[in-house]
Amino acid sequence: MVSDIFKPTNIRLAVPNSMISIVVPLFNEQDSLTELVQRIQQSVEADNLGDYEVLLIDDGSNDASWSIIEKLSQEYPTVHGIRFRRNFGKAAALAAGFSVAKGHTVITMDADLQDDPKELVNLISKLNSGCEVVSGWKKTRYDPWHKRWPSLVFNGILRKFSGLPLHDFNCGLKAYRREVLDEITLYGEMHRFIPVLAAARGFRVKEISVQHHPRLHGVSKYGVSRILKGFLDLFTVVFLTRFRYRPQHLLGGIGLAACTIASVLLFGLMSTWVVSRLPLGMVAFDLHKTPVFYLTMFLFLLGSQMIGVGLLAELVVANSGSRTIPYSIAKTTSALDQAGREL
Repeated sequence: MVSDIFKPTNIRLAVPNSMISIVVPLFNEQDSLTELVQRIQQSVEADNLGDYEVLLIDDGSNDASWSIIEKLSQEYPTVHGIRFRRNFGKAAALAAGFSVAKGHTVITMDADLQDDPKELVNLISKLNSGCEVVSGWKKTRYDPWHKRWPSLVFNGILRKFSGLPLHDFNCGLKAYRREVLDEITLYGEMHRFIPVLAAARGFRVKEISVQHHPRLHGVSKYGVSRILKGFLDLFTVVFLTRFRYRPQHLLGGIGLAACTIASVLLFGLMSTWVVSRLPLGMVAFDLHKTPVFYLTMFLFLLGSQMIGVGLLAELVVANSGSRTIPYSIAKTTSALDQAGREL
């Protein structure tokens, strides 16, 4: 799991609150980009959504994606691009987009045309109904079974542990108020958990059903490694949302529980040893010859170490500072540079 941390900074230009920023992370999507931008423009104009920008974040593609992005940025004044030096992952791409997004409303979507730009108006409408985060739900999903079934299991577990009743945490279509992204810190591949992190900070999160389409171009980047990383990040999110600022409550609690069990076992061992030495005709009891004795020692050591780790974690929380941003930018489109936005 990537350990670097990126926190979006307040480096945006002063713009009206009606501005909409659409952040699109992508990797090897040369065949869908032109149609995607056209569909976005058509939807924005048809629904009269006002001022908008499209931020295409090229996550180290090795096809013609970047050349197409440069061409689109010249044809469409609303399109801007950022290119990474290599593939850093979707969370890093989103973080880069969030850092330069001008809009008070920020919408994320995938570049493979499976997310429908016609849903933009529905996301914004739901956002204006009284919440800060809107998450899409692919109620009818056109993905192979090896993507759907692990996703169902993952979503069910995350609902249970987070207490957030969303059906689809992995949906790329989401809408945020600017203030949410200003307070959320992205870790590794934790982009799918932004609604959970936002809810933990008191932001209101809602969900809407969105249209999903079959993939027409390219190949899915979803594999077994993403499933494993997702479940590992799940533990991280539960820890962050419940114990981020009080890690000793978790680690020290485990340590105290281990020490308590060890104490009970040791009391039982000592009682047995004392009774075996009484003149009752019992066979002498040797502590070091029973497995329980070594289990007791192990639990004492584990408990003391967990309490010590908890204290160290408290020190880290108390003295934590910024880390290096988890990506490196090779190029940006000229329009983005001329807008005066720093990266």
